[in-house]
Amino acid sequence: MDRGVTTHEARIADTADGWRLDRALADALPILSRERLKVLIAAGQVSGPDGLIRDAKKKAVGGALFNVTIPNPEPAHNEAQDIALNIVFEDEHLIVIDKQAGLVVHPAAGNLDGTLVNALLHHCQGSLSGIGGVARPGIVHRIDKDTSGLMVAAKTDRAHVHLAEQFKAHTIDRRYKAIVAGNPSAAEGRIEARLGRSSSNRKKMAIVGESQGKHAITHWRKLRLLRDAAMMECRLETGRTHQVRVHMASIGHPLIGDPVYGSTRKSHRQVLETLNFRRQALHAAHLGFIHPVKSNALAFDSEIPADMQELFDNLIV
Repeated sequence: MDRGVTTHEARIADTADGWRLDRALADALPILSRERLKVLIAAGQVSGPDGLIRDAKKKAVGGALFNVTIPNPEPAHNEAQDIALNIVFEDEHLIVIDKQAGLVVHPAAGNLDGTLVNALLHHCQGSLSGIGGVARPGIVHRIDKDTSGLMVAAKTDRAHVHLAEQFKAHTIDRRYKAIVAGNPSAAEGRIEARLGRSSSNRKKMAIVGESQGKHAITHWRKLRLLRDAAMMECRLETGRTHQVRVHMASIGHPLIGDPVYGSTRKSHRQVLETLNFRRQALHAAHLGFIHPVKSNALAFDSEIPADMQELFDNLIV
């Protein structure tokens, strides 16, 4: 094995005979996703009985043996930073964090450091998912900077692949608590509306037509009636960017404090100013999934943080 790479042998199952090669290899080598294998094949990192393979669509032959070479992860450009994390659960495969509001998940323009990724690089030194070719925590989902609550990150490629599959299959149990403006007339409901980039503002998401955006479903349930407001539970059937925020605004009940999709009602303005509440009132309160390696069910709950609790207390009828 060359220094700087790892090579895996993968034998195509007889039941995968005739499949596309990328699909058959993903079946034979479950630590790698099909998308990752496509990239490796295109980069000339896969060889078989006929030599180097560069066509992911090639038909697989049952019983054929392939070598898959994985370049070792390149060092991340992000710096490891000692940032306090509220760790709910951790083992050698994954870590569950209760993210504070104001913490950005990924470094980007305007937030090049001080992010959750920087914090995880420090905390998980030597144990990071290198999936995608870069040594960084395996962030398989995100929550907005000013949304608080539960997130899971993968520490190994195997965990990353299987967690990503659960998110793709919409089997992750994610429930948010939100304080919305107004009083929904029903006790519960379901919102099914596609989400895509707004045509008038590319930084915003919007409800779009059937041929655009991504399918999105939110189930909501009223938990407590407040003063011209309500505490809601929003369960995500899908997980799209700003999904809860856009969906609730679309039915006339935007999140209180939301600077992008909300509008501050007169009845709430003084409370928000008094409390200096400057974010959307949204908290990822429940996260449930199947452990990607051990296969046992995991479920975590998080109480709403102090700022949301204070807002709730001040809106009680």
